[in-house]
This record gives sequence, structure tokens and C-alpha cells, in this order.
Amino acid sequence: MSFLNKIFNREKEEHPISLESILVDMHSHLIPGVDDGSKSMSDTILLIQGLSKLGIKHFITTPHIMSDIYPNVGSNLLAEGEKVKQELKNKGMDVTFQVAAEYYLDDHFMELLSKRDVLTFGDNYLLFELSFMQEPPLLQEAIFEMQSAGYKPVLAHPERYLYYYNSFEVYESLHKQGVLLQLNLNSLVGQYSPHVKKTSEKLIKHQLISFLGSDCHHLGQIELSKKVLSNPYLKNLIASDCLLNKALIQ
Repeated sequence: MSFLNKIFNREKEEHPISLESILVDMHSHLIPGVDDGSKSMSDTILLIQGLSKLGIKHFITTPHIMSDIYPNVGSNLLAEGEKVKQELKNKGMDVTFQVAAEYYLDDHFMELLSKRDVLTFGDNYLLFELSFMQEPPLLQEAIFEMQSAGYKPVLAHPERYLYYYNSFEVYESLHKQGVLLQLNLNSLVGQYSPHVKKTSEKLIKHQLISFLGSDCHHLGQIELSKKVLSNPYLKNLIASDCLLNKALIQ
């Protein structure tokens, strides 16, 4: 490659893009005081304003439902979400705001699933996460139950599960089973670790990512997100036909 081509390609990679091309953030923690995300309504407004400046105009927030730590109830989360909607309306902010949830895969989730008492988004998508320490023995059972009930399972931030780092075939297997994989935006700039970044790049390269989310908890993450807008892997992902974010616009 010539010197001029190297310069051109570097400038192309470094030129930031807008997230307007995906429009929808389908993983965030923006309801005040219900989990480890936003602490107050003023925090929520600042977070939404910050993400809006990056190009996001539609928000599907997904507070944790984790029996031991965040024992949230779906109906309560919906009620709290209405308060956020009203505040956005009061401030004249031109965004949409919906509430779903991020379910931790445990016995409580299986119980909620059996009752069909879960919060979904879009075309019956159901966001769930795994333990960061070890693969849960309930994974295959949970996938079967979700799909049998008509839900479309979406695995949150698969790039962050340590036990899959040397077993890339697991991602491919999950994808073939119909489990949609959601990448965290800041995984591409090393927020979690260099290994997470490398795994993220590989997932994009193999066209295994269906959703992109901010997983935003605090303002520091938005500052970091500004850096990812120049990332070539993000550009390739957005330019591909893999992402389903836009289909979530109502």
C-alpha cells in the first residue's frame, strides 16, 4: 500500500460517524434509582441528551431484573418509565422512550418466563444476560423455553463472558440456534478489557451481531462512546445488513 493510500485510509477510519444510522439504543439503564444506572431524573435527562447528541433518537431502556440484587417488577418499571416520558415531554425533547428489561438468567427468570411475565421490545425480543463468572447450566433450557413461548432471545454483551473467550464456536452455535447477539458500543474502545475488544471485533467480522446497544449507566460512558464513532469495526457493522436496530422504530 502506498504512503498516500495509508494516509487516506487512516483519515477514513478516524473520521467520526453519527449513530443516526442506527437510531435506536435498545440497551441502557436510564430509569432513575432502580438499578446501577441513572441515580436521579436529572441524571436521566443528561444521559439522554448526551446519547441524542451522538445520533440516538429512540430509547428502549432495559433496567436489570436480578432477583438477589435488583428485584424489580415489570409493572413498577413501566410506571417509572412513564415518569421519564413525562419529564422528556416537559422539556420538549424530541425522542421516544420505551421500557423493557435486562433479565439475569437464574431461577427467578425461569419462573417469570413460565408465567409469561416478562418485558419485551420490538418483535417480541427478550434481552437476557449471563453470569460473568461461569456459564449457567440453565442456558439451553432457557433458550428452548423462550423460543417455545414465542420470544426471540437476545443475549446481552456476549463479548464480555470470560468463559467463551477461547470457545468462539459457542457464539456461532448460539447464532445458529436463533439467539440474537447484542454488542456493547464501548466494547470496541476497550472499556472492559483488550480481550473484550478483540472478541467484539471478531464477532463483527463473522457477522454474528444483530443488535448494538450503549449499555449506558453513567455520563463517563458517553464520553467514551464519542471515541468509538471513528472505529472502523463500528463503521463496518453499521454498513452491513446485520443490524436490526432500525427495525425497532415504531
